[in-house]
Amino acid sequence: MDLLQKLCSLQAASGEEGIVKSFLLDYHVQNSAQWKVKPEIIQEGFQDCMIWKFGKPRTTVFVHMDSIGFTVRYNNKLVAIGSPHIEQGDWLVGQDKEGPVEGQVYINEEEEYQFNFWRPVERGTALTFKPKFVEDKESVQCCYLDNRLGLYVALKLAETLTDGLIVFSAWEEHSGGSVPYLAKYVYEECRVSKALICDITWVTEGVEHGKGVAISMRDRLIPRKAWINQLIGLAENSSIPFQLEVEGFGSSDARELQSSPYPFDWCFIGAPESGVHSPREKVYKSDIQSMIALYRYFMEKL
Repeated sequence: MDLLQKLCSLQAASGEEGIVKSFLLDYHVQNSAQWKVKPEIIQEGFQDCMIWKFGKPRTTVFVHMDSIGFTVRYNNKLVAIGSPHIEQGDWLVGQDKEGPVEGQVYINEEEEYQFNFWRPVERGTALTFKPKFVEDKESVQCCYLDNRLGLYVALKLAETLTDGLIVFSAWEEHSGGSVPYLAKYVYEECRVSKALICDITWVTEGVEHGKGVAISMRDRLIPRKAWINQLIGLAENSSIPFQLEVEGFGSSDARELQSSPYPFDWCFIGAPESGVHSPREKVYKSDIQSMIALYRYFMEKL
């Protein structure tokens, strides 16, 4: 879990994905010689995003690099990035021109987010939850398992992937915006139209900890049923634990794939977590292992 802990410690809310990109590029340099295939890295014109191309790709994995957080406004008031869930007194960290900042967030009398720090923090500074990584035999808990765990799974997939694309996207937690130009390249240049969304879902009354990775049959959006049935059929022929998710809310990078002019088939596949968008996100280790196994299996079979 050392790699996952390092990923969760990166301070990279939406708009600051370059921090994660630099980490991933360094990780590639240090580790890719031991992978089955060393990928081509495509990044020109993609801002802080990039695509790793392995062999002759047939399917792509989309994984977003950003997290929720806050932007400092005026008088240490905060504007949410995405949809953070806080408790009074949660700790935030960041850095402005004067140095590191660390303090607690609370909701003031005007029902605004307020940052408790001894000096004014520079306007526009991004603040993220202070990471506290807790691991036991059964689970891991920390801020930003959504979606640093998705990145962890993608890096584990990269170790064995021979043919496929891993697309690292930006801004997913705050309205998106990078997937349209990434999808254009994937479809027009690589001729790939099958996509798996490597992200983290929620524990609900129908999706539980410890029951395996969740294959989402729908969320706020509805993917093509024939494609979902194909994936479920493959999963049933494996020995990998999985569960089926059906929801009417939430979305992911898939929302921009479905609204694109390209005929993508997509499916959201992710381990379930509790404490969503808080400093206390929790995922079972067995679900992480089934997520890694299912991605490896699908990318081999599809």
